[in-house]
Amino acid sequence: MKKIAVLALQGAFIEHEQRLQQLGAETFEIRQLDDWNHPKDGLILPGGESTTMIKLLHDLNLFFPIRDAILGGLPVYGTCAGLILLAKEVEEEPADRLATMDVTVKRNAYGRQLGSFHTVASVKGIGDIPMTFIRAPYINKVGNNVDILSIVNGHIVAAQQENQLVTSFHPELDSEVSVHQYFLDMI
Repeated sequence: MKKIAVLALQGAFIEHEQRLQQLGAETFEIRQLDDWNHPKDGLILPGGESTTMIKLLHDLNLFFPIRDAILGGLPVYGTCAGLILLAKEVEEEPADRLATMDVTVKRNAYGRQLGSFHTVASVKGIGDIPMTFIRAPYINKVGNNVDILSIVNGHIVAAQQENQLVTSFHPELDSEVSVHQYFLDMI
């Protein structure tokens, strides 16, 4: 049974846990450094507020252990704010972040809460799935070693770089579990 750590500082972490448990994975929450020290096969960085998450990661001394584990090959899946945390660059924002994935992201690319939407689109290796976008970023530039998995309305909304998977949308908010299965299959 795969054991997945879920960053639980704020945001939609419970929904990720539910999807993973539906697939037979065991989950546990990361709230402090002691939690991080438990054995794990992968990590989920959920949606939420990325600047708050970064501040808490530093305050709780989780930032460097998490970054080092990802750079060391730990499979990680970041949704929405999780995508921002993993991005090497965020347009017009010099802010601190994990910066482990060779992508450039546009924050709140679809506008504020009113710019949220739902659609169905294809993801490479999965097929058509429902996608819920909430104050979502999108990827506007990828490095040579990044595989684009999905494009919606001309914007990259899912990508993979080796052990790192990211989506702009929130699959944990839909009943479809195929993106979480894709992540588990990466492990």
